[in-house]
Amino acid sequence: MKGKITKGRIVWFIFFAAMVAGTIVAIIFANQIWGPESMFNVTVSANPFLQYMFQQFIPNAIRTLQIITVAIALWYVLALLAKLTFHSKKGITIAKLLVNFLRWVIAIASLFLILGAWGADTTLMLASAGVVTLIIGLGSQALVADILAGIFIVFEGDFQVGDIVIIDNWRGEVQSIGIRTTRLVDAGGNVKIVTNSDIKSIINQTKELSVAKCYVGISYNDRIERVEKIISDNLAKIKDRIPAIVEGPFYKGVAELGASSVDLLFVAKCSEADIFQVQRDLNREIKILFDDNGINIPFPQVMVSYEDKSESLDTASKRVKETANTFVEEQKELSKDVELENK
Repeated sequence: MKGKITKGRIVWFIFFAAMVAGTIVAIIFANQIWGPESMFNVTVSANPFLQYMFQQFIPNAIRTLQIITVAIALWYVLALLAKLTFHSKKGITIAKLLVNFLRWVIAIASLFLILGAWGADTTLMLASAGVVTLIIGLGSQALVADILAGIFIVFEGDFQVGDIVIIDNWRGEVQSIGIRTTRLVDAGGNVKIVTNSDIKSIINQTKELSVAKCYVGISYNDRIERVEKIISDNLAKIKDRIPAIVEGPFYKGVAELGASSVDLLFVAKCSEADIFQVQRDLNREIKILFDDNGINIPFPQVMVSYEDKSESLDTASKRVKETANTFVEEQKELSKDVELENK
């Protein structure tokens, strides 16, 4: 679990604390460790190996640990500063990209410093790096394309950290945008990592409010005007019971005359992050409403029926019909900007 204190974390903390303390001590006693009057510049043994271990290995190991400690500290300080400085989604996205890039810079710089501590000619290595970079660049065009694509993604703002998107028919929340890859997490916690240059098309479902849909079938025996009158009287109450709904819910009318039911469509606008829960809540509230008012929700079955002329089912008063018709027209007008494809 994230944030849980484990034995491994305690050991890592103790090790890191020891490295920090050692670094501070090394800085204080730098001259005694690496200076011309270093306490290691003495002969302790005639054995060349032991002499090397004392005179070269121990000071170099101390310097290596010091470099690693500073690098790790900078690694986490960068992330902390980004977290404290940026609060908007776009700011967090840019911060994560910059932190990712700077961590690579820190890692490469630390490697050169460590090699220098052990006596490597870093000047020659840096001079050779230009040739090596050219060779690697010619063979790593895909990597360059990924990095450039990541930069364009961040600064064009097509999607940001926290957005819910669909990439290659895979829906998930953007967890991070790195210099090479983008990381998505779906509702089940599954992680998809996509190289930035492979993102050819994307559907960003967070830019605007999403539409939650609820299809409910009623029996052919129920008068549609009577059902619509009941819906009209209770639609506002449904919104009060589902606070995640931003606009609506709206009654869109008869979606389909099915084989055994008349299918009604209800819609509501909400955040994409809430869409599935809003759909479930809508289903529940409509079911309760229909149960309370004796409206049948049919299911596949074989029935022998007879014609029923009761007032509550097959007939509706003129006033009820007028109310239902007015309600349907009002709902059409209120939800005219909620366009849906056919079921």
